[in-house]
Amino acid sequence: MSISQVVNKIKPSATLSITSKVKQLRSEGVNVIGLSAGEPDFDTPEDIKLAAIESLKSGFTKYTPTSGIIELKKAICEKLSKENNINYAPQQVLTSCGAKQAIYNCLLALCNDGDEVLIPAPYWVSYPEQVVLARGKPVFIESSDENNFKITKSDIERNITDKTKVLIINSPSNPTGSVYTKEELYEIVQVAINAGLYVISDEIYEKILYDGVEHFSPASFGKDFFEKLITVNGFSKTYSMTGWRIGYAVGPADIIKAATLIQDHSTSGPNSFTQKAAITALQGDEKAIKDMVAEFDKRRRYIVERLNNMDGVTCMLPKGAFYVFPNLSALYGRDICGQTATNSVDLSNLILDKARTAIVPGECFGSDHHARISYATSMENIKEGMDRMEKLLTEGIPHES
Repeated sequence: MSISQVVNKIKPSATLSITSKVKQLRSEGVNVIGLSAGEPDFDTPEDIKLAAIESLKSGFTKYTPTSGIIELKKAICEKLSKENNINYAPQQVLTSCGAKQAIYNCLLALCNDGDEVLIPAPYWVSYPEQVVLARGKPVFIESSDENNFKITKSDIERNITDKTKVLIINSPSNPTGSVYTKEELYEIVQVAINAGLYVISDEIYEKILYDGVEHFSPASFGKDFFEKLITVNGFSKTYSMTGWRIGYAVGPADIIKAATLIQDHSTSGPNSFTQKAAITALQGDEKAIKDMVAEFDKRRRYIVERLNNMDGVTCMLPKGAFYVFPNLSALYGRDICGQTATNSVDLSNLILDKARTAIVPGECFGSDHHARISYATSMENIKEGMDRMEKLLTEGIPHES
């Protein structure tokens, strides 16, 4: 059997692979602390769950239009107008099986063979693989700890060619937690727009912010921006609805129409009762969100302080999302319990094997000097995970499991 060339070019999701490995170890009775999953540990708010239950009870269990029910699309438009200062008509909205599918549909709608897509690095693991599946070419724009993992307009200018078609921007960022200011975002997106590029703005973490930092949607910056922007968002992070698989894209009508056509022949519309629940999420109060972010803030501060106290580890304080992205490269080449790691994959495996704590190697996100650690888990788990890592990395003592 011959697998297609495009499939042979893509890599499996490292975050999902590590989550699977953790579950396997736990099934064998191994006490593993999981700090790898990009999933809030909070339950979905009760009013959202009840809306889905009522939808099921009422028999709302059939196919819906591919792009979503009109009530949800109107609610999304109202949300965007009120909160993001961008105005769309329902026909410019595509609801999908998660923000991940929304991004993929839009890349398929935009990319021809060999078209280049600019991706700031570090990046979410699925961006480059989705570009490859769309038969485009990912082009990475490097950033580092020194500039808070942010790119500049000159970085974009240096990477634009006659094949460049799209820029993907993600603020707040997975994996770094960086958040662009309005001025920074305006500058980099303006360069892309002036060069004739489309911009996909992934705003899935827009409400998970700290220290008074604000979120800005680049589609709100003016008519020229609006006409080239595809804004993607969803419900998984903000409303702790990861398993519900509901997200959306909004943008120019022709692109949304094309992305909808693609969805017609792949998944069709998202499941019916999840769409009803999503309306309740958008129209309900935000107390649960504020409580969740307040708890994330406590965890964020704690985990950064613990990491920075470990020998050979430095960690920036993130301004959004629920990840830290510490630099662990000073540990490469060091003897740790008789083993030596030379890269982030080696070190992450060593930490899992010797400290029974799961983190994600930075190589998966485009930076081999780092690792992603999620604090979307209980403070108890974070404390235990940090204790185990500190004993291993600073004192050379493995965890006895």
